[in-house]
Amino acid sequence: MSLDSPSLEGINGHGIRVAIAAARFNQSLVDSLLSRAVKTLEDSGAESPVVERVPGSAELPYAVSVLAESGKFDVVIAIGVVIAGDTNHHNLIGDSTADALQNIAIREKVPAINGILIVENIQQAEARTGDAINRGREFALAAIEMAQFQKKWTKMK
Repeated sequence: MSLDSPSLEGINGHGIRVAIAAARFNQSLVDSLLSRAVKTLEDSGAESPVVERVPGSAELPYAVSVLAESGKFDVVIAIGVVIAGDTNHHNLIGDSTADALQNIAIREKVPAINGILIVENIQQAEARTGDAINRGREFALAAIEMAQFQKKWTKMK
């Protein structure tokens, strides 16, 4: 696991409108990512995010699409945790959701942050959602930076 984290330089969320779609499957792990993302957004000066829950990570792209299409948000974050089981299903979910989120962002011209962790076991999930390293913070920072990027370049038209 990489311990790298994006720099905080230039991260100011003032006035940024954020929506978060979060899975209920693996809820305690997702809730940890979600709470860290919300705290990071609020600490940055972004408006309190709108949070919508969906059953699992496979449903996140649809929720992100609806939120992005609403025109009410500068950026949308998808948060989920998929843990490998006895089959290859976790890879299918990881690949399909990543592709879908990229397509939504490009189609809607609203950044869609892929905050879906695909891990091999519960230990990896806990390592990425705990206090020492919590990827929810990184998802929020990426959202702020991409919203700033989008605002900068759409204003220049």
